[in-house]
This record gives sequence, C-alpha cells and structure tokens, in this order.
Amino acid sequence: MEANQVDQLLMIYGNKLPASSLPVVRERLLNMDYNVANMAFGQMKDPTISLILSILVGGYGVDRIYIGDVGLGVLKLLTCGGCSIWWLIDMFLIMDRTREKNLEELVGNVVF
Repeated sequence: MEANQVDQLLMIYGNKLPASSLPVVRERLLNMDYNVANMAFGQMKDPTISLILSILVGGYGVDRIYIGDVGLGVLKLLTCGGCSIWWLIDMFLIMDRTREKNLEELVGNVVF
C-alpha cells in the first residue's frame, strides 16, 4: 500500500486505536493490501459510542457486550453494574478499553 493511503486510513480511523500504537500500525499497514486494511478498520468499534452506551445503559453491561467482552457484560448485568461502582469506573475507562480491543482485533484478525 502507498504511504498516502496509509496516512488517509490513519487520519480517518486513528481515533479508534491507542495513540501509542499508531507508528507500529503505520509500518504494518505499508505491507498490506488497501482493501483488506479498509475492511479491518471499518469493523472497528467506535469509542464514542461505547462511552454513550456506558453512560446510558452501562449498568446493564451493554457497553462491554458492544466491545466484545460478552462475559464481563453478562457479569456486569447480573451484579447491576457491580452495585454501580463498576458502572461508574467504566464510564472513565471504556473508551481506552475500546481502543485496546480494536488494536487486538486488528492485530489478531489481519495477517500483516
């Protein structure tokens, strides 16, 4: 893939990944096909939506289920958001966790 295509993808989808991982992701994207990379980025979860879900229905574990932590989401549902403590903590941490989960999915599902 060309460098300008990599820069475009990172400008569009860079907010869905941890900032510290961008140089590594950029180097790996240079060796990938544009269509494969675009599909992988298109399937990423949006951190802003996960925050909104956490605020509105986070006590029911919907935010964790949205990012793919189904087991933790069900546990959060059964404990009513950890007696609202887990829900409160997740409102501050869910965006970073979403970015980390996106990076895990990108590295795990895409062959570089």
